[in-house]
Amino acid sequence: MAEAALTPEDILTAAEEVLRRYGPAKATVVDVARALGVSHGTVYRHFPSKAALRGAVTRRWLDRAHAALPGIAAGPEEPRERLRLWLAALFRAKQEKALADPELFATYQVLVDENSELIAEHVSGLEAQLAGIIVEGQERGSFGSGDPGALGHVVFQATAHYHDPAYAEEWSRPGAEGEFEAVVGFVLRGLAS
Repeated sequence: MAEAALTPEDILTAAEEVLRRYGPAKATVVDVARALGVSHGTVYRHFPSKAALRGAVTRRWLDRAHAALPGIAAGPEEPRERLRLWLAALFRAKQEKALADPELFATYQVLVDENSELIAEHVSGLEAQLAGIIVEGQERGSFGSGDPGALGHVVFQATAHYHDPAYAEEWSRPGAEGEFEAVVGFVLRGLAS
């Protein structure tokens, strides 16, 4: 690839493939550059360090995995149904990633652990979406009173078993879907006014 035509998106795509092929412990910036047919200096012009590149790959993966969530949060459904749909979409997105490509999912677990500040920012955004749904539910009388930000955080934590990668091995076992629905029902009853 010509160095002048190289975009950050091209580099991220190559980095993802290199991470899939070699794993996070062995993948290097030189491997990414080699996959693109450019010098590693060219990669560094777009991403100043290996950590910055890995952080960008992580952000891209999270953004893609959770792309549907903002639309659901702002959707036309009544807040109780919207909250249920949002939580189900989050669980489904994580479940699909874990089951479709377990090796790459394991790689992302390592990258997530490396990028705690990025993850905290991402989670804060997800909790803000939940808080937005809760505010509307409070305004419509579907949900009881309380600080929407704190309630969004509690809902996120209460459902962590169905989106935290630490529990990924349990997402495919029989009964997981039913347990998820029971937890969501419990959360919705707790939010009711």
